[in-house]
Amino acid sequence: MEPRNFLPEDYRVFAPWEKVTDRILTPIERFIKSQTATALSLMIMTVVALILANSPLSEVYHHFFKTPFTICFGDHCFSLTLHHWINDGLMTLFFFLIGLEIKREILVGELANLRAALLPVLAAIGGMVVPALLYVSMNYGKPTIDGWGIPMATDIAFAISVIVLLGRRIPSSLLTFLVALAIVDDLGAVLVIALFYTKSLNFIALGIAALFLVGLTILSLAGIRHVLPYFLGGLCVWAAMLVSGVHATVAGVLTAFTIPSTPKLNPLHFRDTLERLLKGKCKPSTDPRILSEAQQTIVEAVHTVSVEVRSPLWRMEHALHLPVALIVIPLFALANAGVKLDFSSITAIWQDSIASGIFLGLLLGKPIGIVGMTWLGHKLKIVSFPPGVTIFHYIGVGLLAGIGFTMSIFIAELAFYGQADHLAKAKAAIILASFLAGVLGYIWLRLLSSKKVAG
Repeated sequence: MEPRNFLPEDYRVFAPWEKVTDRILTPIERFIKSQTATALSLMIMTVVALILANSPLSEVYHHFFKTPFTICFGDHCFSLTLHHWINDGLMTLFFFLIGLEIKREILVGELANLRAALLPVLAAIGGMVVPALLYVSMNYGKPTIDGWGIPMATDIAFAISVIVLLGRRIPSSLLTFLVALAIVDDLGAVLVIALFYTKSLNFIALGIAALFLVGLTILSLAGIRHVLPYFLGGLCVWAAMLVSGVHATVAGVLTAFTIPSTPKLNPLHFRDTLERLLKGKCKPSTDPRILSEAQQTIVEAVHTVSVEVRSPLWRMEHALHLPVALIVIPLFALANAGVKLDFSSITAIWQDSIASGIFLGLLLGKPIGIVGMTWLGHKLKIVSFPPGVTIFHYIGVGLLAGIGFTMSIFIAELAFYGQADHLAKAKAAIILASFLAGVLGYIWLRLLSSKKVAG
């Protein structure tokens, strides 16, 4: 809920048309901040990319993202194509946000309690290993085996959006399980990118990146909570990683782990601090459009307290959510999802080892791995299911986890870099499998909830 909605209408000063615009803008703001908006913007850009790639503008579309963009500092110039700026630059913000979410989940979220975290961790491991093995079994001994990491990934925005569409028809603990599973899945994908999709290493550049990370960790331990030093340090880590051989986006995750997670002001004392500030005598202004000097002093103090009670990790995560969701990810989809789709490319999935490995890995490997490990953990009494959740619910979640999309396409770009034919097949399989996984997962959970209601 927006903070202004807590205020009685009599307390607010309205501009002439503000009440009308509030009725229009407030629902839009809520929509933009929801996971559904993230998935919808991603879906729209994917459709636009597919239309462009399958239209007479196809050549213009592909050529546009190959346009070089150069930044110069004096005589030193740094040049990348727009495609690389998006994949190696902007996507670092996406991975930085993932790193913040992973750190928060480990510290205070679903992964903080080892016993509670065991169920999604086991499920995520199964959901990564089985798809990779399925792909390997179809590509063993071939150069295309490099794509084994592609079907391991889950697109958290799409998967959660499908769950959200089901609303209260399913237990709320199922959404929590999916979020925790996707976070572990993301961590696995980051490790796979860092360890297995690195061609050669520049140890000097890695050493420089490590020094900056150590410096950021020292800042965190010293209680430096201002965002700017971490931004500048993270930029240096990214630049070093870019030439190190390790994919530059890994810098986003590593930098995120150095961000302070504790606020300057203990949240337990937040209310007491506010009460002390507001108890002081304050002469009000006679004009509702301006604050008196005393009021300005109190407002500044309240603002400072409000900032200090929130950790840098929390502030950065919330500040980045919208830009990443509505700019970075849609731009990534526009630059990477444009593949030629026709009847022959769809039927070729069953004839090509890359496409069939990815397609079956996402659509079958994900649910088999997730449900299999969940069932095994339950049978061995290692984990227990939340109230109202059965193994049939996890089948639905397993299907939804097969929506690989963003991360799968990203790994495909690394696995088949410079191999346009292989990359096109991989992307076609990812898009088709992700679409079917979302539809089947929704239908399964919808029918399951209908049976429960009917029963």
